[in-house]
Amino acid sequence: MSRVIAVSNQKGGVGKTTTTVNLAASLALAGGKVLVIDFDPQGNASSALGFSPQTQDSTKTVYQSLIGETPIESAIVQTEIETLYLLPADQNLAGAEIELVSAFSRETKLKNLILKVRNQYDTIFIDCPPSLGLLTINALVACDSFLVPLQCEYFALEGLTQLINTVSLIRSSIAPDIKHEGIVLTMFDSRNKLSLEVEKEVRNHFGDLVFKTVIPRNVRLSECTSFGKPIVLYDVDSKGSVAYLSLAREFIDRHRPPNVEVSTLPLFREAHPETHAQTHLDTEVGA
Repeated sequence: MSRVIAVSNQKGGVGKTTTTVNLAASLALAGGKVLVIDFDPQGNASSALGFSPQTQDSTKTVYQSLIGETPIESAIVQTEIETLYLLPADQNLAGAEIELVSAFSRETKLKNLILKVRNQYDTIFIDCPPSLGLLTINALVACDSFLVPLQCEYFALEGLTQLINTVSLIRSSIAPDIKHEGIVLTMFDSRNKLSLEVEKEVRNHFGDLVFKTVIPRNVRLSECTSFGKPIVLYDVDSKGSVAYLSLAREFIDRHRPPNVEVSTLPLFREAHPETHAQTHLDTEVGA
């Protein structure tokens, strides 16, 4: 059964887009068919997956699909990874925030759009903008669950509290079945006492909702976005790549049906010809 996950945090610079792109890429390499919906007018997820409005058809984006100018099927593009797809965004999406204000059923526009292609994918990730405006509300209404990348600093905890309050309001009025997918700790530095304190506090408060895998600060993670590649294709040997592959394995383990072993999935069964991901997963996760 397919699932739709909104990746959200109203605070910018917490690794939201990085987590969306690299978790999606890792799951695609594990054998799933994955769609990333870039729902941020900055279009960072689009550029991180190699989409450029200057060289590709900029009339086919999520904005045009949202307002009914372009069918969503025509706007979705395939990425460098065979089973990873992208519904790109550009700055035109910023206009949707204003245009949707007077629209009928404005909070469900994205949900209705996704319904047209939902059954074609195993997992759909929505990369939300760093705000709690109408675009983010659309993403939360459209999703089955929301995933929160959380930078290991105290200011990030404030954004988490506000997001959870917003989700509670949406649950009580529009979408009562939204689940909390979990919290991913990002930009973690084990040498920094503050990172360790934040991790301890978050785990004590949220328990099993917090993924065991933490994403470290890693220069290669910052570099790969400028090359339009997920980290597993840019530098599989980096700490960032190993962390996201580990996160993907943990994610799959949370969702796998009973009696299905994670080791039977393609990424964990044999090395991908471009990434040799098997070696890293066996070493880091103890397969």
